[in-house]
Amino acid sequence: MKAKSILIVAATVLALAVVSGVAISAQDKYALKLPDGIAFSDFKGYGDWQLISSSKTDDRMKVILGNPTIIAAFKSGIPANGKPFPKGSKIAKLQWKPKKSTEATFAVDVPDTLADLFFMEKDSKRFAASGGWGYAQFDYDPASATFSADKAGTPTCGDVCHVTVKKKDYVFHPYQVR
Repeated sequence: MKAKSILIVAATVLALAVVSGVAISAQDKYALKLPDGIAFSDFKGYGDWQLISSSKTDDRMKVILGNPTIIAAFKSGIPANGKPFPKGSKIAKLQWKPKKSTEATFAVDVPDTLADLFFMEKDSKRFAASGGWGYAQFDYDPASATFSADKAGTPTCGDVCHVTVKKKDYVFHPYQVR
């Protein structure tokens, strides 16, 4: 009886150790941070934010989400009224590689593999050199189910694209009518 009890306790301890090891080895994406200070943790809860817009390029399907601060700003008429977005406005752009749906009876692309997350945060003092916005891209590796700071560093599209959206406080996607 004692040997059986010891075996059960040992098996339980081993199972807990394995489960704990898996939990410890899982990535804490919220610990990631870009050198300029944009941290993944600054965007905690982004998956629950409201839809601003969506877009599609040749190789990405995108959903653009906004935190309550930027949604309230859009609803108040910003940027069409010429006012800038307030400090604390945040945008999360979720980007997937597309694939053709195998279930739909018509031609439609659907998200396949998550490619990356692109974040924007408004703070005119902290990000004065980039129009008051901080930018970050975190690439997703589906094989390991982990994120990493984009190897190219802080995302930038250069002066040309910023000139075209300066009047919109550097936000490309309009808040879509619902």
